[in-house]
Amino acid sequence: MARGQTRSRKSGDETQTAERKCIVTGKSLPHEELIRFVVGPEGNVVPDLESRLPGRGFWLSAHRDMIHTACAKRLFAKAARQPVKVSDTLADDVEALLVRRCLDRISMARRAGQAVAGFDRVGEWLRRSNSRRQGGILFSASDGAAGGRRKVERLADGMEIVSMFSMAELGGAVGSERTVHLVVASGGLAKALLKDTRRLTGFRQAGTEVGDER
Repeated sequence: MARGQTRSRKSGDETQTAERKCIVTGKSLPHEELIRFVVGPEGNVVPDLESRLPGRGFWLSAHRDMIHTACAKRLFAKAARQPVKVSDTLADDVEALLVRRCLDRISMARRAGQAVAGFDRVGEWLRRSNSRRQGGILFSASDGAAGGRRKVERLADGMEIVSMFSMAELGGAVGSERTVHLVVASGGLAKALLKDTRRLTGFRQAGTEVGDER
Protein backbone atom coordinates (compact mmCIF):
# COMPACT_ATOMS: atom_id res chain seq x y z
CA MET A 1 0.00 0.00 0.00
CA ALA A 2 1.29 3.47 -0.88
CA ARG A 3 2.62 5.94 1.58
CA GLY A 4 0.08 8.60 2.40
CA GLN A 5 -2.78 6.12 2.21
CA THR A 6 -5.35 4.91 4.69
CA ARG A 7 -7.60 1.97 4.07
CA SER A 8 -10.64 0.76 5.96
CA ARG A 9 -11.89 -2.77 6.20
CA LYS A 10 -14.95 -1.70 8.13
CA SER A 11 -18.50 -1.27 6.93
CA GLY A 12 -21.37 0.96 8.00
CA ASP A 13 -22.22 4.64 7.85
CA GLU A 14 -19.85 7.28 9.13
CA THR A 15 -20.86 9.18 12.23
CA GLN A 16 -22.55 12.42 11.27
CA THR A 17 -20.69 15.54 12.34
CA ALA A 18 -21.16 19.28 12.05
CA GLU A 19 -20.27 20.69 8.65
CA ARG A 20 -18.20 23.73 7.69
CA LYS A 21 -17.64 25.39 4.33
CA CYS A 22 -14.25 25.25 2.62
CA ILE A 23 -13.17 28.73 1.51
CA VAL A 24 -11.61 27.33 -1.68
CA THR A 25 -14.25 24.93 -3.00
CA GLY A 26 -17.31 26.42 -1.32
CA LYS A 27 -18.39 22.90 -0.36
CA SER A 28 -19.71 22.07 3.09
CA LEU A 29 -17.95 19.10 4.65
CA PRO A 30 -17.76 17.45 8.08
CA HIS A 31 -15.40 19.55 10.15
CA GLU A 32 -13.18 16.52 10.69
CA GLU A 33 -12.28 16.65 6.99
CA LEU A 34 -11.10 20.26 7.16
CA ILE A 35 -8.43 22.39 8.79
CA ARG A 36 -9.43 25.50 10.71
CA PHE A 37 -7.31 28.64 10.50
CA VAL A 38 -7.42 31.86 12.48
CA VAL A 39 -5.52 35.14 12.33
CA GLY A 40 -3.03 35.51 15.17
CA PRO A 41 -2.33 38.68 17.16
CA GLU A 42 0.38 39.76 14.70
CA GLY A 43 -1.76 39.16 11.62
CA ASN A 44 -0.30 35.73 10.81
CA VAL A 45 -2.51 32.93 9.50
CA VAL A 46 -2.34 30.18 12.12
CA PRO A 47 -3.58 26.58 11.72
CA ASP A 48 -5.91 25.54 14.53
CA LEU A 49 -5.97 21.75 14.39
CA GLU A 50 -8.08 21.39 17.53
CA SER A 51 -10.55 24.12 16.46
CA ARG A 52 -10.20 25.84 19.81
CA LEU A 53 -8.30 29.07 19.20
CA PRO A 54 -10.27 32.29 19.71
CA GLY A 55 -11.26 34.47 16.82
CA ARG A 56 -13.20 34.10 13.62
CA GLY A 57 -12.19 30.83 12.03
CA PHE A 58 -12.07 29.91 8.37
CA TRP A 59 -11.85 26.40 7.00
CA LEU A 60 -10.04 24.56 4.24
CA SER A 61 -10.39 21.00 2.99
CA ALA A 62 -7.52 18.99 4.47
CA HIS A 63 -5.32 18.93 1.40
CA ARG A 64 -2.03 20.54 0.46
CA ASP A 65 -3.41 21.85 -2.84
CA MET A 66 -6.20 23.69 -1.02
CA ILE A 67 -3.66 25.67 0.99
CA HIS A 68 -1.63 26.49 -2.11
CA THR A 69 -4.78 27.67 -3.90
CA ALA A 70 -5.89 29.77 -0.94
CA CYS A 71 -2.48 31.43 -0.85
CA ALA A 72 -2.35 32.06 -4.61
CA LYS A 73 -5.83 33.60 -4.69
CA ARG A 74 -5.42 35.53 -1.43
CA LEU A 75 -8.45 33.76 0.01
CA PHE A 76 -7.15 33.90 3.57
CA ALA A 77 -7.33 37.71 3.55
CA LYS A 78 -10.76 37.61 1.93
CA ALA A 79 -12.10 35.16 4.50
CA ALA A 80 -10.52 37.07 7.41
CA ARG A 81 -11.74 40.41 6.01
CA GLN A 82 -8.39 42.01 6.76
CA PRO A 83 -4.78 41.97 5.54
CA VAL A 84 -2.95 38.85 6.69
CA LYS A 85 0.53 37.39 6.57
CA VAL A 86 0.83 33.85 5.22
CA SER A 87 3.97 31.74 5.63
CA ASP A 88 5.49 30.32 2.45
CA THR A 89 5.74 26.99 4.29
CA LEU A 90 2.16 26.91 5.58
CA ALA A 91 1.27 23.58 3.92
CA ASP A 92 4.47 21.97 5.21
CA ASP A 93 3.80 23.42 8.65
CA VAL A 94 0.32 21.89 8.74
CA GLU A 95 1.72 18.52 7.67
CA ALA A 96 4.39 18.66 10.38
CA LEU A 97 1.80 19.53 13.02
CA LEU A 98 -0.44 16.64 11.97
CA VAL A 99 2.48 14.20 11.94
CA ARG A 100 3.55 15.33 15.41
CA ARG A 101 -0.01 14.98 16.74
CA CYS A 102 -0.32 11.45 15.37
CA LEU A 103 3.03 10.29 16.70
CA ASP A 104 2.36 11.87 20.09
CA ARG A 105 -0.95 10.01 20.31
CA ILE A 106 0.81 6.74 19.44
CA SER A 107 3.31 7.41 22.24
CA MET A 108 0.42 8.07 24.62
CA ALA A 109 -1.27 4.83 23.56
CA ARG A 110 1.92 2.89 24.21
CA ARG A 111 2.36 4.39 27.67
CA ALA A 112 -1.28 3.58 28.45
CA GLY A 113 -0.82 -0.04 27.41
CA GLN A 114 -3.07 0.45 24.36
CA ALA A 115 -0.40 -0.13 21.68
CA VAL A 116 1.94 -2.96 20.73
CA ALA A 117 4.76 -2.94 18.16
CA GLY A 118 6.87 -5.46 16.28
CA PHE A 119 6.08 -8.28 13.84
CA ASP A 120 5.59 -11.04 16.44
CA ARG A 121 3.71 -9.02 19.04
CA VAL A 122 1.41 -7.39 16.51
CA GLY A 123 0.73 -10.73 14.83
CA GLU A 124 -0.15 -12.29 18.19
CA TRP A 125 -2.44 -9.38 19.04
CA LEU A 126 -4.25 -9.60 15.69
CA ARG A 127 -4.85 -13.34 16.06
CA ARG A 128 -6.89 -12.82 19.20
CA SER A 129 -10.68 -12.48 19.23
CA ASN A 130 -12.33 -10.37 16.53
CA SER A 131 -14.00 -8.17 19.12
CA ARG A 132 -10.63 -6.74 20.18
CA ARG A 133 -9.82 -5.66 16.63
CA GLN A 134 -12.97 -3.63 15.97
CA GLY A 135 -12.16 0.07 16.11
CA GLY A 136 -8.40 -0.49 16.34
CA ILE A 137 -5.72 0.71 13.92
CA LEU A 138 -2.88 -1.16 12.29
CA PHE A 139 0.06 1.07 11.37
CA SER A 140 2.20 -0.42 8.60
CA ALA A 141 5.41 1.50 7.83
CA SER A 142 5.46 2.95 4.33
CA ASP A 143 9.07 1.84 3.80
CA GLY A 144 8.71 -1.63 5.35
CA ALA A 145 9.23 -4.76 3.23
CA ALA A 146 6.06 -5.47 1.26
CA GLY A 147 5.97 -9.20 2.02
CA GLY A 148 5.95 -8.80 5.78
CA ARG A 149 3.42 -6.00 5.61
CA ARG A 150 1.03 -8.11 3.56
CA LYS A 151 1.26 -10.98 6.05
CA VAL A 152 0.30 -8.73 8.93
CA GLU A 153 -2.33 -6.76 7.02
CA ARG A 154 -4.17 -9.97 6.11
CA LEU A 155 -4.83 -10.46 9.82
CA ALA A 156 -6.32 -7.00 10.26
CA ASP A 157 -9.91 -7.71 9.24
CA GLY A 158 -12.22 -5.14 10.83
CA MET A 159 -9.45 -2.60 11.38
CA GLU A 160 -8.30 0.60 9.76
CA ILE A 161 -4.89 0.21 8.10
CA VAL A 162 -2.68 3.29 7.97
CA SER A 163 0.49 3.35 5.88
CA MET A 164 1.84 6.88 5.80
CA PHE A 165 4.58 6.86 8.42
CA SER A 166 8.14 5.63 7.97
CA MET A 167 9.86 2.99 10.09
CA ALA A 168 11.87 5.73 11.78
CA GLU A 169 8.76 7.79 12.60
CA LEU A 170 6.85 4.84 14.08
CA GLY A 171 9.97 3.70 15.91
CA GLY A 172 10.50 7.11 17.44
CA ALA A 173 6.94 7.10 18.75
CA VAL A 174 7.51 3.87 20.69
CA GLY A 175 11.14 4.34 21.72
CA SER A 176 12.73 2.18 19.04
CA GLU A 177 15.13 2.87 16.19
CA ARG A 178 12.58 1.64 13.64
CA THR A 179 9.23 -0.10 13.66
CA VAL A 180 7.32 -1.61 10.74
CA HIS A 181 4.20 -2.96 12.46
CA LEU A 182 2.24 -1.27 15.22
CA VAL A 183 -1.30 -1.66 16.56
CA VAL A 184 -3.35 0.81 18.59
CA ALA A 185 -6.35 -0.75 20.35
CA SER A 186 -9.83 0.72 20.00
CA GLY A 187 -10.75 3.60 22.26
CA GLY A 188 -10.53 7.36 22.48
CA LEU A 189 -6.91 7.57 21.34
CA ALA A 190 -7.63 5.42 18.29
CA LYS A 191 -10.59 7.62 17.34
CA ALA A 192 -8.47 10.76 17.64
CA LEU A 193 -5.70 9.12 15.61
CA LEU A 194 -8.09 8.22 12.80
CA LYS A 195 -9.30 11.80 12.59
CA ASP A 196 -5.77 13.15 12.22
CA THR A 197 -4.45 10.42 9.90
CA ARG A 198 -7.37 11.02 7.52
CA ARG A 199 -6.55 14.72 7.42
CA LEU A 200 -2.85 13.96 6.99
CA THR A 201 -3.61 11.87 3.89
CA GLY A 202 -4.11 15.10 1.93
CA PHE A 203 -0.58 16.26 2.75
CA ARG A 204 1.58 13.17 2.35
CA GLN A 205 2.55 12.18 -1.17
CA ALA A 206 2.17 8.58 -2.35
CA GLY A 207 5.26 6.42 -2.78
CA THR A 208 6.76 3.20 -1.45
CA GLU A 209 10.20 1.96 -0.54
CA VAL A 210 11.42 -1.49 0.49
CA GLY A 211 13.11 -1.93 3.85
CA ASP A 212 14.14 -4.66 6.28
CA GLU A 213 11.67 -6.17 8.74
CA ARG A 214 11.91 -5.49 12.45
